Amino acid sequence: MLWPMTAIALGFLGLAVLGVLAVRVFFEVRRLGAQVAVTAQKINSAAEDLERAATDMARSGRDAL
Repeated sequence: MLWPMTAIALGFLGLAVLGVLAVRVFFEVRRLGAQVAVTAQKINSAAEDLERAATDMARSGRDAL
């Protein structure tokens, strides 16, 4: 009777460890998603700045001709 109880206890312990790891992964994925969103916003802002600069440069080059 000892071995079946030990097997059940170890199985429950294994599920508990997997549950804790799943919760940790969930929170890390949320944090990574937030970082990706911030980075995408910065990239979009930099792309807009580059587009404005390129437009101004093209306009000044056209005016020089």
